[in-house]
Amino acid sequence: MTDVTGVPASADVLRTLFHSEQGGHEQVVICQDRASGLKAVIALHSTALGPALGGTRFYPYASEEEAVADALNLARGMSYKNAMAGLDHGGGKAVIIGDPDAIEAGQKAELLLAYGRFVASLGGRYVTACDVGTYVADMDVVARECRWTTGRSPENGGAGDSSVLTAFGVFQGMRASAQHLWGDPTLCGRTVGVAGVGKVGHHLVEHLLSDGAEVVVTDVREESVRRITDRHPEVTVAADTDALIRTEGLDIYAPCALGGALNDESVPVLTAKVVCGAANNQLAHPGVEKDLADRSVLYAPDYVVNAGGVIQVADELHGFDFDRCKAKAAKIFDTTLAIFARAKLDGIPPAAAADRIAEQRMADARRR
Repeated sequence: MTDVTGVPASADVLRTLFHSEQGGHEQVVICQDRASGLKAVIALHSTALGPALGGTRFYPYASEEEAVADALNLARGMSYKNAMAGLDHGGGKAVIIGDPDAIEAGQKAELLLAYGRFVASLGGRYVTACDVGTYVADMDVVARECRWTTGRSPENGGAGDSSVLTAFGVFQGMRASAQHLWGDPTLCGRTVGVAGVGKVGHHLVEHLLSDGAEVVVTDVREESVRRITDRHPEVTVAADTDALIRTEGLDIYAPCALGGALNDESVPVLTAKVVCGAANNQLAHPGVEKDLADRSVLYAPDYVVNAGGVIQVADELHGFDFDRCKAKAAKIFDTTLAIFARAKLDGIPPAAAADRIAEQRMADARRR
């Protein structure tokens, strides 16, 4: 059952909540604070394994319905991500509606404080962190009103930027994909296309180049691409994502921006043999995983390989230790290989195999 609390929701929003294909959420909170201008959605998908843990996305959604749908999908993904990462946390996610770059600093601080009060009102059922559009400094503000806040700066008792270990985990997933497909866990000599070189993507590029890969990048922000090419002029730049996925000789495609990158338009023209990236919810709809398998494209499930960040923020709750977190994130290599093996054994796509493993862990927890 879904418990909708907070401000009254429109009929369209309620339809999204109760008729979504991503149903089964325990609680959805619609938040509004008129004084600060806050409009947000907090979605808790499952607390079977423990308090829900997931980031806060700050994004200019076109509608409330779109924001709710994104929160639901992201929260569900976090349940599976946390389960596969071996964490004692369920899945949750929050989205704030608005453009963080278009808000004055003072107003943004008031908005984040109001958001922190909403998170605090859940009494620890939801632990928040950074996501697209929010940063360590933002979590420091939220933490002033809410002790269930991770991703804070080191000087405020936090672990800092979680994108470092997110990128490291994706790199481990790529290494596992290379081992499974080509028999060698290295990207040396392989061509990797990275779509989105922001918080996570630019760290991933560094790992790839250090391992000897040829890298092609694209990003909607010119400054993000320039940060890469100024430091690494050997990196090739594609005009856009469509051009990137059509690049001849591409071995691995890494979606590292927003979700839905694998869809009915992109999959048929994808030249890469492996998809492994940091973006959440890469499969635009059910059935895309089979389309990839039918084209002999190996898909490393997004919520498995991008779990490095959540491993980091979860550790922050117990006294952060970077080396301990990095060792846990390195295990993404073994987890990814195990998923590929399970997929082969069961005759199903890797995404379905990962879902089965995660669902079993959550089911076992509910029975205890």
